[in-house]
Amino acid sequence: MSGRLGDIWVYLAASPLLGLTMTLLVYQGAVWLSRRCNNHPLANPVLIAVAALVALLSITNTPYQKYFDGAQFVHFLLGPATVALAIPLYAQFGRLKRMLAPLLIALLAGSVTAAASAVIVGRLLGASDATLYSLAPKSVTTPIAMGIAEQVGGLPSLTAVLVILTGILGAVGAQALYALLRIEDPAVRGFALGVASHGIGTARAFQLGEQTGAFSALAMGLNGLLTAVLLPVALPTLMRLLG
Repeated sequence: MSGRLGDIWVYLAASPLLGLTMTLLVYQGAVWLSRRCNNHPLANPVLIAVAALVALLSITNTPYQKYFDGAQFVHFLLGPATVALAIPLYAQFGRLKRMLAPLLIALLAGSVTAAASAVIVGRLLGASDATLYSLAPKSVTTPIAMGIAEQVGGLPSLTAVLVILTGILGAVGAQALYALLRIEDPAVRGFALGVASHGIGTARAFQLGEQTGAFSALAMGLNGLLTAVLLPVALPTLMRLLG
């Protein structure tokens, strides 16, 4: 029996769709576990899925590139999935128009604070310039953040890891922070989470409510656009000021 299972594994390992199959099955299991835990912040599906996939790749000695050859289909769907977030946002269009001015101010403040605070803290801790350039776009969704990092002289692969960690941290800690600061408005909750924690935070926001998720999706998109425009211009000046 073990010989047959070994033969099946060898066959599956030779297929580029193995990565896709693993990703879908593991994430579905993570979603099931999260629901069993009543969507507790610590039972974040992305966190569980990432940990499980890392363990599987390590146990089976599967190179990351081989895994990604199949998993890249999921990566491709990030674009259409992001565009689809406009659908729930359209339902909130009336309130969006009324809140336009404060949202734009919050967007600028949040975007600047997210990048500047990361660079300043990193410099104080002795991080290298390459690390700082990789750290600056950590609050932007992964494809945009990696492009920004490459443009300013950072390491896209390091940026991808930092983006995921930032998203998971925001998704796990958001509700506790809302309670501490007594933030009750779903739109404010969602917008703050989207600016700080991009797609992973937005996924968590939709678990908290449709309005929260819609404003988080808006913040994620606008923050990616604003950061892509401003960061390559402003970051060299900030680095000179920090020495």
